Amino acid sequence: MTRSIDYGTLMHRAMRGLIQEVLTDVATNGLPGAHHFFITFDTTHPGAELADWLRERYPSEMTVVMQHWFDALEVGDDGFGVTLNFGEAPERLYVPYEAIRTFVDPSVEFGLRFETQEDEEDDAGAPHAEVEEADPAHEETGEVVSLDKFRK
Repeated sequence: MTRSIDYGTLMHRAMRGLIQEVLTDVATNGLPGAHHFFITFDTTHPGAELADWLRERYPSEMTVVMQHWFDALEVGDDGFGVTLNFGEAPERLYVPYEAIRTFVDPSVEFGLRFETQEDEEDDAGAPHAEVEEADPAHEETGEVVSLDKFRK
């Protein structure tokens, strides 16, 4: 059997580490400037914790916004917990990093997207990752870098 480097898994691990580092800084220092996050996650992930009524309303995935009001952000090695306001009803969530599908900070046009086998059926199960980041010289446009173009 030939040994190979699993770049997809390594990239996902690095991207989740980046999310952990950003959230750790926000938990310590708060959100700087206009930064805010849209985080989409898989509500069916076994480690995801959310109120029953939220799970019923979002049976497969949910996008949360961390911007004006959030409380008790706790960041760990496997995921993060946060209390968010849903129509004047504060609810505690726990999101494992592995459940995250997208992490976007629109204030700087930065985004990470984690794709799975279901997203890329013709990819034979290989993880897929895309990084989108603003070009500082051209703030109105972003560049999407797809790892697929580097695969054989």
